[in-house]
Amino acid sequence: MLDGKVILITGGTGSFGRRFVETVLREHQPKKVIVFSRDELKQYEMAREFADPRLRFFIGDVRDRDRLYRAFQGVDYVVHAAALKQVPACEYNPFEAIKTNVLGAQNVIDAAIDSGVQRVIALSSDKAANPINLYGATKLCSDKLFVAGNAYVGDRPTRFSVVRYGNVVGSRGSVVPLFLKLRETGRIPITDPRMTRFWITLDQGVRFVIASLERMHGGEIFVPKLPSMNIMDLARAIAPGCDYEFTGIRPGEKLHEVMIPEDDARHAVELDDFYVILPELSFWSSGNWREGRPLPEGFVYASNTNSWWLSEDALKQLLSSSADTVVQST
Repeated sequence: MLDGKVILITGGTGSFGRRFVETVLREHQPKKVIVFSRDELKQYEMAREFADPRLRFFIGDVRDRDRLYRAFQGVDYVVHAAALKQVPACEYNPFEAIKTNVLGAQNVIDAAIDSGVQRVIALSSDKAANPINLYGATKLCSDKLFVAGNAYVGDRPTRFSVVRYGNVVGSRGSVVPLFLKLRETGRIPITDPRMTRFWITLDQGVRFVIASLERMHGGEIFVPKLPSMNIMDLARAIAPGCDYEFTGIRPGEKLHEVMIPEDDARHAVELDDFYVILPELSFWSSGNWREGRPLPEGFVYASNTNSWWLSEDALKQLLSSSADTVVQST
């Protein structure tokens, strides 16, 4: 599906963007892959690392509507990964988070429609479900914008969908690089020993996005089936024998994460390895997902009630397989 296409990724120099570009260039034959991001140094380093004639770089910010319009000319598919993602930073800089995560999302939608982009996948977060922090609230708003964007296209070909998943092993800002760094001190800070999270590798995230780009009809929120892990199991897997300091949950942080709240489950369906939250808007027909199974009454997809858990040994194996990602992030 990606062969012969022009693909643009916003936030393309981030952890996800780099792995997405690497995977697409290695396993597909795109006509062109455009990295759209703000950081000229990261683009320079990425250009030297990949050195592929199909790769292009575009300095720009999703806040800049005119720049997006220029970048989207001739683009077939867009993966929107640009966002302000650090919970404490968004709490302290709320206006900036809204400009990037909400207004930037609207700019991407408008530019995609007016430029004739065929498909757009926006990356979301488990924090967008029943949000308690500003980052989650902005991503929920972004999700709503992208789903509703399908109602604005008229007779144009553009379709929008969303991918929502949990914590990425070893990505910048994740707890794994922090624990790896601090284990040398013999003391690991733990917010709360009861804390649980959904867990996904960078490769799994990239492949799920590509698969969702292929299967989307427009308006869906795709949620992969993921294992949960307990923070103490993770700490013991990374830093066995260390002392643990319990610091308490930070402002805007949840004890457990949710990817499908009960209210969304009423209009979601289950497939073998993922869920699809269907839009409730009248412009979209859920008949496109007749193969999906309705979820039972009262269903909630949460990290603490999940039926799939990573053991300490499984975590060690996962961390070992993701070692290159963790090293890059540190």
